[in-house]
Amino acid sequence: MSDLIKQTAAQMAAALADGTTTSVELTQAHLDRIAAVDGAIHAYLHVDGEGALAQAAASDARRSAGTPAGDLDGIPIAVKDVLATQGLPTTCGSKILEGWIPPYDATVVAKLKAAGLPILGKTNMDEFAMGSSTEHSAYGPTHNPWDLDRIPGGSGGGSAAAVAAFEAPFALGTDTGGSIRQPGAVTGTVGVKPTYGGVSRYGLVALANSLDQVGPVTRTVLDSALLHELIGGHDPRDSTSVDAPVPGLVAAATQGADGDLSGLKVGVIKELGGEGYQAGVQQRFQESVDHLVAMGAEVVEVSCPSFVHALAAYYLILPAEASSNLAKFDAMRYGLRVFPEGVDSPSAEEVMRASRDAGFGDEVKRRIILGTYALSSGYYDAYYGQAQKVRTLISRDFEAAFGQADVLLSPTAPTTAFKLGEKLDDPIAMYLNDLATIPANLAGVPGISLPSGLADEDGLPAGVQMLAPALADDRLYRVGAALEVALTEKWGGPLLDRAPDLTGASA
Repeated sequence: MSDLIKQTAAQMAAALADGTTTSVELTQAHLDRIAAVDGAIHAYLHVDGEGALAQAAASDARRSAGTPAGDLDGIPIAVKDVLATQGLPTTCGSKILEGWIPPYDATVVAKLKAAGLPILGKTNMDEFAMGSSTEHSAYGPTHNPWDLDRIPGGSGGGSAAAVAAFEAPFALGTDTGGSIRQPGAVTGTVGVKPTYGGVSRYGLVALANSLDQVGPVTRTVLDSALLHELIGGHDPRDSTSVDAPVPGLVAAATQGADGDLSGLKVGVIKELGGEGYQAGVQQRFQESVDHLVAMGAEVVEVSCPSFVHALAAYYLILPAEASSNLAKFDAMRYGLRVFPEGVDSPSAEEVMRASRDAGFGDEVKRRIILGTYALSSGYYDAYYGQAQKVRTLISRDFEAAFGQADVLLSPTAPTTAFKLGEKLDDPIAMYLNDLATIPANLAGVPGISLPSGLADEDGLPAGVQMLAPALADDRLYRVGAALEVALTEKWGGPLLDRAPDLTGASA
């Protein structure tokens, strides 16, 4: 494995700045790594080698002229296939959008291009971001780099696996109920869900408008801060965008790395632990708590009683919004079009029905049916309306908890990565993987997951999650960077150094 691709994004930025490497060298090294291992991992749905190298050459020309577009100019990146990319396919992991090439860029993608980051390609995902394992992709599952027989989390398992396998220094993901943080936990990467509205959603193919959020997938807290600052900020094209400056995230991460958390109050969420959580995950979590105490933080237990209803509320609100959002995929304007068999002159409705039946997978159909039912006449108040009331209670629980603590702490996911196929036919068991991450999306608060170590039972990564009040994303970076330093020291270096090399591996 090339030493170049094992560097962090911050180290790559320094190397580009001092001229010890070039963007073309970095980009080619990552393309070589993709060629070597992605046949086994399947992190990417589309690799744009020619385009990435052209962007890298343009970056090198800017640096030679002394006019780099920014600190990250020239560092390659991967993009989850739910974000519109002009000139590159955007399928959302679905057959119904197979071959669709958007005529525009999502705002976050436009920011990447303006900052000079070559785009390596589009990463695999559960179809329309519906899933917790990336097994619901219409193009086949992604494999966890730690164990190719296990899931990489979802829906953004492709982005997490690409970063964990050194196929990209960092990536963009989206988090609707944990789709950045949960893959981060099971692949040993860092995943951040920013404050809702803190990063533009324009050009994100919506799953659930009130829950979706774009965020960074990286190998270090500092790298997440660098990428978050780049993509964050107000966007007038997004009506949910917050018109507020991005807090000093890089400065917070830099400050946190000194390891002093004196005066900080950390709240351990009573409801997000205990029964149902793997023993090794709990053990690594408790060690993280102990590290925070050693750095001067005060730890208190907080109770958020409405969190026990979060999963049920989420799986009514999300399908309801999804059923509305996915109605536009009707085979009339773009995407897959299938004509029903045995019908000479099919009506538009018959074509639409045949196309949606062929184009949507089982999980998407399941959620469309559930959401349509929840919004139907006579059931709206009993289901969707009640779920929104629970959402309000969850937000109030967060307000009360943040009155007692500066940040909240929990395991990111109840278990380490499970085997491929193990929960595919049991939707409820699959949904339970998002137990700890969903409350943050319902309330719109930011969250970060970072590796807490390897579980004793299976030697696989576990994750610890921190949550902060809305618009206080910088707290996550300060505390996350401090904990990262302590955990890296405990494990004798970055956790991903212990992962298999995978060179020559086959799925």
